[in-house]
Amino acid sequence: MSNAPWTRHYQPGVPDEIELPTESLVSLVETSVREAADCVATEFFGQTMTYAQLGDQINRAAEGLRKLGVKAGDRVALVLPNCPQHIIAFYAVLRVGGIVVEHNPLYTPRELRHMFEDHAARVVIAWDVAVAKLRSQPDDIKLDAIVSVNLIKAFPAVKRFALSLPIPSLRKTRKKLTQPAPGTTSWEDFLKNKPIDPEYPKPAVTDLAVIQYTSGTTSQPKGAMLSHSNLFSNARQGMAWMHGAEYRKETFYAILPMFHAFGMTLFLTYGILQQARIVLFPQFDVDMVLDAAKKSPPTVYHAVPTIFESTARRAKERGISLKSARFCISGAMNLPDSTVELWEAQSGGLLVEGYGMTEASPVCLGNPFFSSRKTGTIGVPFPSTLMKVVDLEDPTKEVGVGVRGELLIKGPQVFSGYWNNPVETERTLLPGGWLRTGDVVTVDEDGFTTIVDRVKELIITGGFNVSPSEVETVLRGHPDVTDAAVVGLPSPSGGEVVTAAVVVRADAEFNEDKLRAFCKERLTGYKVPRSFVQVDSLPQSMLGKVLRKQVKDQILAKANA
Repeated sequence: MSNAPWTRHYQPGVPDEIELPTESLVSLVETSVREAADCVATEFFGQTMTYAQLGDQINRAAEGLRKLGVKAGDRVALVLPNCPQHIIAFYAVLRVGGIVVEHNPLYTPRELRHMFEDHAARVVIAWDVAVAKLRSQPDDIKLDAIVSVNLIKAFPAVKRFALSLPIPSLRKTRKKLTQPAPGTTSWEDFLKNKPIDPEYPKPAVTDLAVIQYTSGTTSQPKGAMLSHSNLFSNARQGMAWMHGAEYRKETFYAILPMFHAFGMTLFLTYGILQQARIVLFPQFDVDMVLDAAKKSPPTVYHAVPTIFESTARRAKERGISLKSARFCISGAMNLPDSTVELWEAQSGGLLVEGYGMTEASPVCLGNPFFSSRKTGTIGVPFPSTLMKVVDLEDPTKEVGVGVRGELLIKGPQVFSGYWNNPVETERTLLPGGWLRTGDVVTVDEDGFTTIVDRVKELIITGGFNVSPSEVETVLRGHPDVTDAAVVGLPSPSGGEVVTAAVVVRADAEFNEDKLRAFCKERLTGYKVPRSFVQVDSLPQSMLGKVLRKQVKDQILAKANA
C-alpha cells in the first residue's frame, strides 16, 4: 500500500492502512456504550438518548428477538425510516447473531415482494405506516411476527401532546407519522423484556451481518452480503479519513436514509464508532434541519449535492450559521463546482466528493480533507483499499494513465457475493477478490479518479439507483403501452432525471398523467419517471434489445433542437 501513488496526497495523519477488526459490530457498539455511557447517542426532534440507554434498549430488544425464536443466521427485516428505534433494532438483530435486511419503508408492496421472496425473513420490525403493505403480501410470504414502531412515541412529551390535539393540520401530520397496526407487537411492549443474558453467544467477525439490496441492470434488485468485518472495516476507514474528528465531540446529521448503504455506514456504524451525537431525521426537510442546527450545530454533514445546495441557500436566507460543519462528504451522484463554492462559502470546512457502492460497504474512494483535493474527481482510494483500471473488453488487462477503462476495487470492505445469486456474484467478483464497479473512469498520475461513463445502465437520481429494466417492466404492464425505454437525462443540480420513452397502441391516447399515476401505484416515488416522451418505435439491436443509449441521444437531440 505504501507504494501506491495516491497515498502521498492523503491529509497528514491519515494512515495508508487501517487495523483490521477482529471482533464483530456487537463489540463496536458495546465499546461505545461502555466508554460514552453518559454522552448523548441520539437526538430525535429534540428528544435525546444516552449511550447507556441505547445499550440497554439494544439488549432488551435482542431478548425480544430471542424469544421470537430468532437464531444465528436468521434474517430479520427492518422496514424503518431514520429514528432511534432503527439503530436499536439494527444492533439487536446483530446481538443474537441474526442478519439485518434493510428495506425502504416507502416501497410499494410489489417492490417489497421480490426481496421477501429472496431473503425469506420471518420476523419484521417495521414502521407502523408500512405494516399494511406487509400484510398485503401473498400467502406464500410467511411472517411469524411483526414488531410495529410508532415514530411519535420517540418524540419529546411536548411534541407528542401537540400531535394529540384535535386540530385538522395536526391530524394530517399524525396520520403521516403513524397508523394503526393491529395484530402486531408494539415496540414499547417489545422493550419490556429483561436484557439478554450477557453470556448469550455473539457473532464472529466473519459472520454475515447485513443483506443490502442494490438495483442492477436486471429487473430485480440483488442482495449484497456484507459481513461484520466488511462493515466494521469501512467504519474504521471512515474514521481514518476524517482525521481530526474527536471521540464524543462530533454531531452527525443523519439525513441520508439508514436503509441505504451510505447512510447505514455513516450513522449506524461509523457514527457509533466515533461515539458521536447522531441527530436523526426521518426525511429531509431543510427548515427542520436548520431548526435543529440552532440547538445542536452539525459538525459532520454527509449528503447528496441537491441537499448541500438547498441547505446552504436556505441557511443564508434565514441567517443560520453552518460554520460548525467541518467534515462534509457528498456522494451517490456527481458534485457540481457551483455547489462546492456555495457550500464552502457558508460552512466551516471543505466539501469533498467520495465514491462507493453497496457491494463495498459502501465507501471506496474519497477526496482528502486537505488542499490536495481535486474537485470534479471522486478522489483516491481509502486506506487499505486498492484500485486498478482495466480494458472495457478484457478485465484482465490494465490500461494506462488517462485511458478510459472500468474501475476495479479491492479491500476489506468488499462484499462476499449476492444472496442466492451465484451467477451475478461470479460476474461481479473477479479472481483475487477484485470488485467490478461497472463505472468507466480515467485516472491521473496522482491516482485521482474521474467517472466518465457507466458500463451499467443504472440511473442515479437523488442519490438512489434506479434500474431502467424495473421501470420498463411496470410501463409495459400498462394496457396502452406496447414498449418502453427508460433513461436518465442530466439534471442541472447533479444526478439524473428518470425519463421514459413509450410506444402506445395505435388505438390508444398518450396520457402522461395516467402513465405517471400507474407507475406511482407500483413504484416508490424516486423511480417514477418525471417526464414521458411518446415515440413511434424504439431502436433495437439485431437481437431485439432496446438500445437505451440511442434513445437517450434522440431525446436529448430533440430537446436541444
